[in-house]
Amino acid sequence: MNFLVIGQSVVDKIHDGNILLVRPGGIFYTAVALKGFFEKGDKLFLCTTIDEMSYRLFSLVYDEVEREFIKNKERIPVVNLILKSSGERDEVYEYISENLEIDLKNLNRFSGILINMITGFDISIKQMQEIRKNYNGMIYFDVHTLSRALIKNNKRVFRPVPDFFKWAKCIDILQANRHELQTLSVKKNEREIVKDLLNFGIKQVIVTKASDGAIAYFRKDGELKSINRKSFNTIAVNKVGCGDVFGAVYFYNYIRNKNVNEAILYANAAAGNSTRYLEVKDFLNIKNDVRKQLN
Repeated sequence: MNFLVIGQSVVDKIHDGNILLVRPGGIFYTAVALKGFFEKGDKLFLCTTIDEMSYRLFSLVYDEVEREFIKNKERIPVVNLILKSSGERDEVYEYISENLEIDLKNLNRFSGILINMITGFDISIKQMQEIRKNYNGMIYFDVHTLSRALIKNNKRVFRPVPDFFKWAKCIDILQANRHELQTLSVKKNEREIVKDLLNFGIKQVIVTKASDGAIAYFRKDGELKSINRKSFNTIAVNKVGCGDVFGAVYFYNYIRNKNVNEAILYANAAAGNSTRYLEVKDFLNIKNDVRKQLN
C-alpha cells in the first residue's frame, strides 16, 4: 500500500522543568510510527519541508521514505514546547513557514492520505478542498494546532476554529484531543459536538484522552455508536508525539482491516509504548513492542 502524509516537519525544543531537549518534531512522529508498522511493499510519501541545518534530526526516517513531495527550504518551523505536570502544554513558535506545496496529480494511487495540522498553517482550506476534489480514498485529519490561534510573541492559544464546517466536509476520519474538540463547535458536550461533526459527512471522530485512552465515534444504522479503549499503564518518560503516533497507527490498521475496534486497540498500545521511548531510534521498535504487549 502507498500512503501520503501531509504536514510540517518542525524542530521541537522541549522544556521539561530545567531540562531542554532538541528533537525532531511535527510530522516526524507520524512518519516513524507508520514506517514502524509497515509490511513489506508498503511505501510512505511525505509532503513536508526540510532544511539543511536540522536534517540530521530527521534522517533516520526521512532517508527511507519517498521524496517526491518533500521540498528543501532555507528554514523549517521551530517550536518551544513547555511541558506541565498536568493539562495541555504551552507552545511558543520561533518561526512558522507558509503553506506546503502539494501536487494534486495522481492522488488516487494512495491507499490513504493523512493530514496532520502540525502548525495549523500546513495547508489552507482551499488546498484541503482541492485534495478532496482530486482524491476518492479516505482522508484522515488530525486537528492538532489548527485549534490554536497565533497571538503576540508567537504563542499559540486555543480558540474556535473559523468555519470548521468547510474542513469537516472534506474529512473521513477526524482526530482531536478533548481540548481541541472544544474548538470545533459552540457546544460543550462531547457527544453533541461529535453528532454535529458526523452531520457534515465525517465518518469517524476519534477523541484522544491521554492517560484516559481514546474513544472512536461513528454511526451505524443511523445510531451514534462508540468504542472506548482505556490506556495501557506505562512509566512515561516521553510526553511528545503520542497523539501523532496514535493517529498513524490507527489509520494504517483501519485502512488494512476496516476494523475500528482493532485499529483503536493497536493505536492505544502504540501511543502508550511511545511514552517509554527515550531516544528517537526507539520508535523503530514500536510494532514489536505493541505485539508483545497485546499477545
